[in-house]
Order: sequence, then structure tokens, then C-alpha cells
Amino acid sequence: MLNVEQKLEILESYPQLQRKNVSLGRVNFHYEDSAYEKKIVALHIHPNGNGYIYAGLLPNYETDAKGFVNIRDYAEADLRTLLDATIQAMSYNPDAVEVVEHAPVSKESVPVTLSSGGGVWINEEGQTLTLKYDNDMWCVYAGHDLEMAYESRSEAGEYLQEEGFKPQAQA
Repeated sequence: MLNVEQKLEILESYPQLQRKNVSLGRVNFHYEDSAYEKKIVALHIHPNGNGYIYAGLLPNYETDAKGFVNIRDYAEADLRTLLDATIQAMSYNPDAVEVVEHAPVSKESVPVTLSSGGGVWINEEGQTLTLKYDNDMWCVYAGHDLEMAYESRSEAGEYLQEEGFKPQAQA
């Protein structure tokens, strides 16, 4: 088992992680370049050696309800393997949809960004809205502004169709 100093030394050896001191002598490490809203990689690394690493995107780890693994008894190799996998997983989000902001344009000039049921929707005037799964909701954005949010993909799709929008690929 690694002590807290050893764990901190390992975490600090990752230049992509930023150390954030929190209450009670605990330390968090953030990955600011995460492709997800989730930025915390290491949570509450405690002076007693306890702490948590985010593994919510990894298939072979048992996590708590928030996606964290307790690293109290981890050896250096195991900790580095987990950190490498977590940072790699957080670096790429296949479900991310780039928010596209457009003035009215022709249908041909709007990029296709459909992904997992989201993407750019366009109306007859060439105006676009972006559908994106965000914070457990299906959100409709006009540029960077949130227009509507729905609990299901079908509700969001109904709204967009009622407003005269079609998925970019069908427009």
C-alpha cells in the first residue's frame, strides 16, 4: 500500500493533471482537457492514504454511484494503470456534438455532426438548432444558448419536428 506522499507524487507526475487542495488536508486532481463535463480524476486524496480515482468510463472497474474507485490499497503499477486508462477515456468523447452556431445559410453548407441521436437540425429557412445529450437531459441549443431540455430523445425530437426542423442528414 502506498502512503499519501507516494500517491501524491504519482499524481503530480502527470503533467495534464492540476492539483487542487480541498478541505481537511485532502487533495483533488483535475483534468481540465477532459472531453466530458467531468474534470475530477482524483478525489479526496486524504492524509491517511485513502482516496478515489474516477473510473466511470472504464468497463472493468467496480465503482461507486459517482464512478469512483477507492485506491487505499493500490500499488504503484495498479494506480498508474488506472490513471492512464482514466485520462485516455476522458480525452475522447464519441458522443460529443460540437455546438454549431450559424446565421441562416444554405442546407449544403451546414456540417453534419449527427452522433448518437443528437446533432444539427435545420429548417426550411436554413436556421439550425443543435440537439445534444448533456447532464442526463436532451438539450436543444440555438448557438450557445439553451433553448429547451427534455428527459427523452423522443420528446426532444418531437419538439424539433413541431418547430419545423429535421436532422441535418434528412434536410
